[in-house]
Amino acid sequence: MDIFLKSVAALNDETRVLILRFLDEHGRTCVCDLQNSLEMIQSRLSRHLKILKEAGFLRVERRGTWAYYSVRCPLDRFRTEALQEIRHLDIEVPKLKKSSQTGECKL
Repeated sequence: MDIFLKSVAALNDETRVLILRFLDEHGRTCVCDLQNSLEMIQSRLSRHLKILKEAGFLRVERRGTWAYYSVRCPLDRFRTEALQEIRHLDIEVPKLKKSSQTGECKL
């Protein structure tokens, strides 16, 4: 029950829905590129990412000091259907703004 309620609560925020949609469209993304693309301060972004991860929507891969986020795969039926609904929302998804040309984070 706890994870279900966390999942529902995670979707009750416009910013988190945008983050899910962004990662669904752009795939695995470094946190510095998320910060740059979504024009969000690091502390605010980290809080939203933590909530989505704890709710079972995201996975994180760490490489040294950098964290890369993506939509967890496979998702259960509830999260899959929620993501499908998010795909149909009229959301303007920002373009991916890479922090560097080499793909290495510099923030």
